[in-house]
Amino acid sequence: MNWKENYQGILFAVGIGLFSMLLETVTPAALNSILLALLLGIVLGNALKLPAKLDPGIGYTGSKMLEISILFLAVGINYTQIAAIGMMSFFGIAVVVLFIVTLTFFMSKYFNCPTNTGLLVGFGTAICGSSAIAALAPSLKNKEKEDVAIAMAVVNLMGTLGMLLLPWIVMQFNYPSADLGYIIGATLHSVGNVAGAGFTIGKIAGDAAITVKLARVAMLTPGLIYMNYLVNRDSKTHWKSYFKLPWYLIGFIAVTVVVSMIDIPKETSKSLEYIGKIILTIAMAAIGLKVSFNKLLKAGNRGVRFGIVIFVIQIVLVVIFLKLR
Repeated sequence: MNWKENYQGILFAVGIGLFSMLLETVTPAALNSILLALLLGIVLGNALKLPAKLDPGIGYTGSKMLEISILFLAVGINYTQIAAIGMMSFFGIAVVVLFIVTLTFFMSKYFNCPTNTGLLVGFGTAICGSSAIAALAPSLKNKEKEDVAIAMAVVNLMGTLGMLLLPWIVMQFNYPSADLGYIIGATLHSVGNVAGAGFTIGKIAGDAAITVKLARVAMLTPGLIYMNYLVNRDSKTHWKSYFKLPWYLIGFIAVTVVVSMIDIPKETSKSLEYIGKIILTIAMAAIGLKVSFNKLLKAGNRGVRFGIVIFVIQIVLVVIFLKLR
């Protein structure tokens, strides 16, 4: 990286990201720092004629910060804790995740989602919201900043609505609290959404929801390999290339192994996860600065429709699994 060429754009994106972190403390819970940074970036990028000297640093921040944020996501994944949900429950999670990824690939074409928007929305819905989008985005061809922006906005919208509505909906079912937690953890987008919805029902449901959600996050690497296969299966690519993971996913796996083997204090784990959130927030600010508002408006409605459909299908699949289990 050429610091002299990039530092001004990097500092500009960092400033917006940190301001978004502060703004989060005085805004409704639905407006988290990640979404705020994206919105602020879009507004500033379209309202102001930014100096050309900022472009290299903004572009670098948007791509590299996304990748680095994935490493911090791994801190919360402990395979020993995940094993407590049982083999059958984990099997159900894996099947639903892979089915949703498959459905995403084919249905995004049906909905005529622009470039990679549908793939990113579906992948984020299937696994872990913004972080899953961050993991998939760098590996896709024909990248457009609008794709990431739309996908991030859609999964945050769906996650917020789900956090508010899903607890009330599932409580209409005559299910044990642990099963209600399973539905929450296996469907909502981010860990924050899952915690908010799960503990609304009760402690048993909340604890179950968080554990199930972490099991979903553990599906990030196999999910990414599978999506890579679907996207490139018609090319003459050798099958081994599907398993060539980017550096941040290799690091993701390594961190999860270390966390599972070493007892990391909760305060340290929370601090590292918070650093990861800051990094992802800064990345969103940089991405927002490069987004065309006109393109966003034209493509956004299709992304929202697709996000609603894939989210509802995921909920139905999880409920069916619970009935058949």
